Amino acid sequence: MSTYFSDAGFKFLRGLARHNEREWFLAHKADYEAHVREPFQRLLADLQPGLREVSEHYRSEPKGNGGSLFRIHRDTRFANDKTPYKNWQGARLFHARSKQVEAPAFYLHLQPGNCFVAAGVWHPQPETLRRIRHFIVDNPGSWKAAAHGTAFRKRFALDDDEMLTRMPRGFPADFECADDLRRRNFAAFRPIDDATMTGPRLRKTLEGDIAALGPFVDYLCAALDLEF
Repeated sequence: MSTYFSDAGFKFLRGLARHNEREWFLAHKADYEAHVREPFQRLLADLQPGLREVSEHYRSEPKGNGGSLFRIHRDTRFANDKTPYKNWQGARLFHARSKQVEAPAFYLHLQPGNCFVAAGVWHPQPETLRRIRHFIVDNPGSWKAAAHGTAFRKRFALDDDEMLTRMPRGFPADFECADDLRRRNFAAFRPIDDATMTGPRLRKTLEGDIAALGPFVDYLCAALDLEF
């Protein structure tokens, strides 16, 4: 079994968090390429066969531009935080139709002390959010199986950030999954410790997580009339 990330990659990201400036990044760009970007691209390539077994409509794309890997440069145009770089590296395993419509995704996050795997829709547009909520109201049994099954909830947590304080307008207050309708994000995640991220079982671990997240993503795809 091969490894992907190393302590050198974490060292670079910790250094970037302390020195988030263009001069420092350019001086250490070779470390970023060798210990963060290139290993992540290898991992994405190696995850493709397992992802295809979960869904033939999802892509783990290692190419540099337009692929799964997010840019480490931050878009600061409308942000209060003007630091130029993210102090983490993320990648999105995306639906084949994601450039045409908003779609659920799988997500991998590399950051010292805060690595995780996730899936779902994050900060969806109002119409996407409305469709998911209505689908849950119409299909509560399969939602409970996909998002609240015992094995699933032992392994993953649902994102509870940004919950509405009240039931969204037009939805029944006595609905059996009322708390879920107050969600702003429909995402599930699991932390991964640094030792696993730098160890030889990372690929197998992520393949298992992606497979276990599959029914949750499948449900969200159904809510949005997307193939899975």
